[in-house]
Amino acid sequence: MKPLSQRSGYLRIAILLAVLALVAAACGSSSKAKKSSTAASTAPANVPNGGTLTIGAEQEPDCADWIDNCAGASWGTWTMEAHTMPRAFEMVNENGDWVYKPSILLQGEPTLQAGPPQVVTYKINPAAKWSDGTPITSEDFKYTWDQIAHGKNIYDTTGYRDIGSVDTPSPDTAVVTFKNSYGGWKGLFGGQYGVFPSHILAGKDRDALMKNGYTWSGGPWIIQSWQKNVSVTLVPNPNYWGEKPHLDKVIFQFVPDTASEFQNFKTGQVLAIYPQPQPDAVAAIQGGLPDANAYYTADTANLEALWFNNSKFPFDSKAVRQAIGYSLDRNAIVQRLFGPLGVKNPMNTLDPPILKQFTDTSAWSQYKLDLKKVDSVMTADGWAKGSDGFWAKGGKRADIEIKTTAGNKRRELTEQIIQDQLKAAGFNVTTNNQKAGDLFGTQLPAGDFEVGLYAQVSTQLDPADCALFCSSNIPTAANGNTGQNWQRVNIPAVDPLLATVDSALDLSTRATADKQAMKILADNNVALPIDPLPNILLWSKRIVGQVTDHPIFSMFWNMNTWGLK
Repeated sequence: MKPLSQRSGYLRIAILLAVLALVAAACGSSSKAKKSSTAASTAPANVPNGGTLTIGAEQEPDCADWIDNCAGASWGTWTMEAHTMPRAFEMVNENGDWVYKPSILLQGEPTLQAGPPQVVTYKINPAAKWSDGTPITSEDFKYTWDQIAHGKNIYDTTGYRDIGSVDTPSPDTAVVTFKNSYGGWKGLFGGQYGVFPSHILAGKDRDALMKNGYTWSGGPWIIQSWQKNVSVTLVPNPNYWGEKPHLDKVIFQFVPDTASEFQNFKTGQVLAIYPQPQPDAVAAIQGGLPDANAYYTADTANLEALWFNNSKFPFDSKAVRQAIGYSLDRNAIVQRLFGPLGVKNPMNTLDPPILKQFTDTSAWSQYKLDLKKVDSVMTADGWAKGSDGFWAKGGKRADIEIKTTAGNKRRELTEQIIQDQLKAAGFNVTTNNQKAGDLFGTQLPAGDFEVGLYAQVSTQLDPADCALFCSSNIPTAANGNTGQNWQRVNIPAVDPLLATVDSALDLSTRATADKQAMKILADNNVALPIDPLPNILLWSKRIVGQVTDHPIFSMFWNMNTWGLK
């Protein structure tokens, strides 16, 4: 998972995805959240060629070296990585479920030998080539694995560190032998990383060559330029072996202020946006967008929650964490934020909606507003309310500080609601909001927080919960402070279950272990899930082609098939 400005294992933290109240009324859509992942635009028989499409982008990535710690922004994937990095598997929707399908990089489904040892053999499409005409080969798979498994400052090594070797018996054959069984193997060489060109990068400083953009591609587009603080420009890759882009150019224009982004969309300066649903944007939507299409869905890869630092006072107390769960009316929070879109119920798992087949979707359902339960749990743990009405123990008050991304109006509203509800339960709450780069780049990994309000966003179709909750992934000096268990969860009973989720090849075995782990995590209330953060798509009627939401790669995932009237 990764935060939407930061990744966590195979999850991305969602700084920017959220839902715009009343978008449907403004654009003539239904007032209920659509559950389908396919928008109402269909691909025409003939897509026009030519033209420049300008898109509003709400966040600028910090770098474009996709395996480095700096490449945490989901907008980096949406603007560059998804369009330039070849990947072994695509993630597609079949009858409402998201599944893996071999991409055009492969000749077909890889061969899996369960072992032990587990062995996966990839046969590479002989037509696959880089933008300079060099074939994509097994050496590229080997280089990619070696860089992730053995490199420095790597964002996450999950799965890759379980590989013992990548053999290259021929250019079109990569034989991957695992030293530890890994059930999520279809998410490797794809998703958040892709496959890297060994003939360009081997023996060189990969990070220096990539972090500010790169001039090669294995996808339908090439990065023509990245003008910092302004835009990223993509042009077609003439040597792409799949469907080549119809457009001459795509410009992602950075517009971090949502109100300005909507104004640019209304005036036609940008023709598509994937916006945050900030309160101040509702008025712009209600003003009417007659030349636009709108779509929204709660079938997302997103999960917003209150993430507790389980090692820091007062959240080192299980009783306090449980009491917080009984102090909040999460239904009221979700209704306030997303009710107009038909999203009215809180999440009750720490896996996002697209992973529902793995998880216990009711694990956190016991946490409902119950002030008597709060009193019972706290007093049993030795806490007592002082004359000020706030809980204290051993001379220390259970004060709570929440950190989230500064300037995010929706999250600020969420904080206000939570402050009021927790005050009524006996907790004094303050906020200390931060720049995204500071929060996700340094403070959360270092444990410099009590409660974080943000979302995790999956970048694969497998749970990545061990990355988030296994004790071995707590950032420490021993692991180079690269572990993704920022919550400092350390529950011995959870570790083997989540290890099974990672290692088992049988889907039902993985699902059973994940559900058992969620029950334990919920009992300890290591984090409190809030909502699924529905996705919103707004695009001009000038755009021709099938516009759909992809929970991993956003609405722009197939823009090589789009054209402009």
